[in-house]
Formats: sequence, structure tokens, C-alpha cells
Amino acid sequence: MNPLFAGLMDKAAHLTRHGRLAEATEAIQRALRSGAAPQPPAPEGPNPPKADADIIEVEARVIDVERPKQSPRPAERTEQWARGTFSHQGRTIDYMLFVPGPAAEQRETPQPLVVMLHGCTQNAADFAAGTRMNEHARACGAMVLYPEQAQRANGQKCWNWFKSQHQQRGRGEPALLAALTQHITQQQHADPRRVYVAGLSAGGAMADVLGHCYPDVFAAVGVHSGLPHGAAQDVTSALSAMRTGPARASASTTATRPPTIVFHGDADTTVHASNGLAILAGATPGEVKEGQSPSGRRFTRTLYPASKACGDSEHWRLHGTGHAWSGGSANGSYTQPEGVDASREMLRFFLGHRLGEKREGGQPA
Repeated sequence: MNPLFAGLMDKAAHLTRHGRLAEATEAIQRALRSGAAPQPPAPEGPNPPKADADIIEVEARVIDVERPKQSPRPAERTEQWARGTFSHQGRTIDYMLFVPGPAAEQRETPQPLVVMLHGCTQNAADFAAGTRMNEHARACGAMVLYPEQAQRANGQKCWNWFKSQHQQRGRGEPALLAALTQHITQQQHADPRRVYVAGLSAGGAMADVLGHCYPDVFAAVGVHSGLPHGAAQDVTSALSAMRTGPARASASTTATRPPTIVFHGDADTTVHASNGLAILAGATPGEVKEGQSPSGRRFTRTLYPASKACGDSEHWRLHGTGHAWSGGSANGSYTQPEGVDASREMLRFFLGHRLGEKREGGQPA
């Protein structure tokens, strides 16, 4: 071996042992540039690798020697995205659960929980990808639960919001979903005062059902392109409400309603936009604001102050938007990526409310 090359490499080893990595790297590069080190034969072919790639590779290896001294933080090891199954009153449901970490025993304070109900033909993974709710929840330390409707319960995997046995407390799908929510809340040591529910289309309709049937479980509700509780009693009335809006005043006008945030496109040809307003029937509209998303999609946001029976609420009219989750990702179905970010705004609204409190949601982020 060339004495100059050997000397430089000995110097580099000495510097590395003493933690002087930048100087060690410079010594290695000088040794390689000297040409004294034996070079490996060039591979056959028209595009052999450049010498610079070897230098960067050696530098990376020197730095990596020091990295094992730092172990990952517990929170980085405990993020979960897992599938589970739950049974209640003879019904079984699959779900997916996102837990941003840390693990329950490592948390200083209980985390909030958001329940997300997919639309017809969707599943938990598709809905998570389309709404990007996990990304937003990770940033604010919230867990997200995605119940999954079974095809045996509905051929199109819709929640049965339009049947009377699934519109009441203690029965059917509302009882199953509430029991699952409470099970996850206890299992994951979530904050029982900060549990929320949201959904799209049939999932949005079922979210409104849950808000009415279990106001003691859900601190706030989010409905995207959905229908009000009590808008239908069977398939025929459901199709009519979807086409033209509820035929009669829904239970929303008389029942106690939690704080609710509603998103609905005025170009929705699947669920008529009048359903979004019907969800907030009985509430008095307040301040109205016009705005647009970063991509130029216009919206009108109306604030509804809290009343004795109903929590404060918001209605977002999405101009020119069809039956799709606003601000979602093209990686999921039924999304409008250019729209205002409904997931972010729902989380902002949700986290401004706790059970037992009546307070306004914060301003849009």
C-alpha cells in the first residue's frame, strides 16, 4: 500500500475515534484523490458510476458509525395503524385504528379520539387515504377510529341510517358504534370528554344519528355530504331525500344537538345540498364569510351561535363541488383535492369542544 494513502487512512481512523468526523472525512477524501489507493475495476457497460458517488458513500459510512449512540424516542416506536374486530349485542364489526403514539402508559395526558364513518362502497383504509385524517391527527396528537360496515349488513357497505331500527339509542348500528367507541376509549385511555364523530355521505348521515342518540358520548359531530337524522324511514324515502332534500322536518328541529360542522357541495347530484342545511334546522345563522381554498375553490362559511338546545355549529357551502370529501387526496375515492381542507377544519372545530362545555369553535387555521 502507498505510504501516503496508508498515513491518511490511519489519520482518518484516529480522528473518527475521537469524534472529529468532518476532519476524518476530509482525510479520506484526500486519500482517494491521491490515486494511491487501488481502484476497483470498472463494471462493463456504457455508464460506469462516477468517482464522486464513491466519495459520498464513504462519507455517509463514517457518519453512520456515530449514529447508533442515539436510540429512537419511545413515541417514534409506538405509532400504530392496526386492524381489529369488536362484537356487541350479537353484531360484529371490523375497524382500523390509528394511534399516533406514545403508548397509553407513556402519555402525560389522555388523547382525543375521532371516529370516522366511510361512505357507501368504501372501506376503512380507502377512507383514511382519501381524507388524510391520520396525517392531521398525527400533528395534533389525536387517535382516529375507522369502523368498517360489513357487506352482509348492507350490499353496498352503506351505514343503514335510513332505517328506524338504526336511528335510535340502544339499538342497531348506533348502539354498536357507540359501544365500539367506548371500548376503544377505555382500551387506549383516550379522553372521554374529547370524543368526536364524522362521516361522508351515508357515514355523514350516521354521524348525525350518533350525535343525536349519544350526545353524552360525542362532544361534536362532523357531516360531509350527508343527511339529517330522521330524514328517511326506508329506502324509498331515503332516495327521495337524497334527490330533493328531507320531505318533512327532521328530528333535528326538536332534539338536543351537539356542536356540528357541516360541509356540502352545491353541485352534489348524489345528496342534495339542502340536506346540509337541514342538519342545522332550528339553529339561527350568524356571521357569514366568503373564502376560497389555496387552489381557488370558493366556499361560504356560516357560523351558528350556540342556543339552549344546540351547540354552536358551522355550515360550509362548497361552490362547484360535487359528492366528494373537500381537500382530500386522490389516493382515496370520492375526494376533491382542490377544495378547502375539510379534515383540518373538522379537527380545528372538534378540538374546540369538550363534553359539558358550550363554546365556539376556533377560527379556521
